[in-house]
Amino acid sequence: MDAYQHIQVKRDGETVRITMNRPSRRNSLSEDHLRELTAAFSEAGQSDATGIVLGANGPVFSAGHDFGDVAARDVNGVRDLLNICTNLMQTIQSVPQVVIARVHALATAAGCQLVATCDLAVAAESAGFALPGGKGGWFCHTPAVPVARNIGRKRLMELALTGDVVDATTAAEWGLINYAVPDDQLDSAVDDLLARATRGSRSGKGIGKQTLYAQLDRPEADAYNIAIPVMAALSQSAAAKEGMAAFLEKRHPVWPD
Repeated sequence: MDAYQHIQVKRDGETVRITMNRPSRRNSLSEDHLRELTAAFSEAGQSDATGIVLGANGPVFSAGHDFGDVAARDVNGVRDLLNICTNLMQTIQSVPQVVIARVHALATAAGCQLVATCDLAVAAESAGFALPGGKGGWFCHTPAVPVARNIGRKRLMELALTGDVVDATTAAEWGLINYAVPDDQLDSAVDDLLARATRGSRSGKGIGKQTLYAQLDRPEADAYNIAIPVMAALSQSAAAKEGMAAFLEKRHPVWPD
């Protein structure tokens, strides 16, 4: 925790909780903030934790890129910043742990991108989501990339072109988040989903997550070509053999990992 300026990191049992902590800047994503998040996810990914929860302190989950940082850069500097942000998003999806976004408030632009990038997301009913570049001068090109992979084309266009805020209930209906829950039930809903999503073999889950991302949005034949060899190879793993043996013997499995 002391090693970071903009975030807090806490180990809670088998869960790592990463909390953005720039409330005075609406948890906007400066280069330093992005690099700290990337480092924290990388470190958590190398640990024996089974889950990671991404949350935030303050009145806003994240307002997206820090315009103070962006405005001071030339085009090459902004490209570098966007690459740093993309590296964070790719790191979140590459770690073997299940990553859940805990969204307590407004998530806009790259903040909405963070939510869409996480494996799962639960939001308080008072939260909102927006790609506001559509009503401003800087369109939300990169935030739209993971959002497009969560919601349908027409809904993406509405979100990106209007810049309007979508409430949490609508975001759940659209598929941007898993659940919208009463504000006072947010933590329990996050913990419940994490518990359900992390049960079973740790190694099997990690490879399963990475294979899902590898085949998503590919043509069906390509997706099968990715999934078949991985599933065949994993059938010989200790975890798979224990799971099948437990099923056949009608007992609870004892996972080797």
